[in-house]
Parts: sequence; C-alpha cells; structure tokens
Amino acid sequence: MDIREITPRYYVAPQIDAKDLSELKAQGFTCVICNRPDEEVPPSHHAVAMEKAAKDAGLDFVINPLTHDTMTDDRLALQRATLEGADGKVLAYCASGTRSTVAWVLGHADSEPADALLGAAAQGGYHLDALRGRIDFIASQKR
Repeated sequence: MDIREITPRYYVAPQIDAKDLSELKAQGFTCVICNRPDEEVPPSHHAVAMEKAAKDAGLDFVINPLTHDTMTDDRLALQRATLEGADGKVLAYCASGTRSTVAWVLGHADSEPADALLGAAAQGGYHLDALRGRIDFIASQKR
C-alpha cells in the first residue's frame, strides 16, 4: 500500500485491496473512506464488497464516490464530517489518492489558510496549487 500522510489523522492512498484492511486496522486506522466510484473498478473492489471486508476487519467504512462532477458541497461535507467524527486515523482512497486529497483540501478551505492546505497536500506528494483560486473563493463565501 502506498499510504500518504496529509495530517496526523488523515491519510490517502491509491486503490486498496480487501486483504489490506486488517493491516490498516493493525496500523491504528479506525475508518476508511472509499472515494472511488464502482464504475472504475472490478466487482471485487466495489464499495459494498470493500465495506463488508472493512467491517469484518473492525473498521468503519464510508462510501463517498468522487469525480470532478460529483465533488459537491455535500460530498465534501461528508468527507470532513467523517474525519471529524472518527475515533482515530482515517484512510481515504481513490485511484491515485489525488481526489481524496482534493476533497480534504476543499472541505477545509473555509477554516484553514490556503498555504497550510496546499502545503499539507504537497507533503503527501500531491501538488494542488491550481486549486488556490477555488480555495480562496470557498474561504470568501464562508466569511
């Protein structure tokens, strides 16, 4: 698994496998967020199959599939609420980890400075400077 730390409680990864879930539990994760739509993966990796495997491993599991078109305010709010409500570390996954990182950045744009958000993403290996205008716009709407 290619797990990347965005914050001490929020991590992202490319597609994981059902067999990875017990290892995630052993590493202290308490919740997994699936940001990958079923249309992108074979049936063995569909969200309901991964959810069952996560529950069997003792992990909470949230289905929040994201695409460019579906990265809406309600989906960003679900991503943030899941992180804030989790009892421990959260891993969000998609195809590369980028969408999961973008969701974290945009979901926190109303409360964190753009430089801090983009810096955390960059430390995880995701260079999202192109989002600065959207981050600034979100921040201006929440004031």
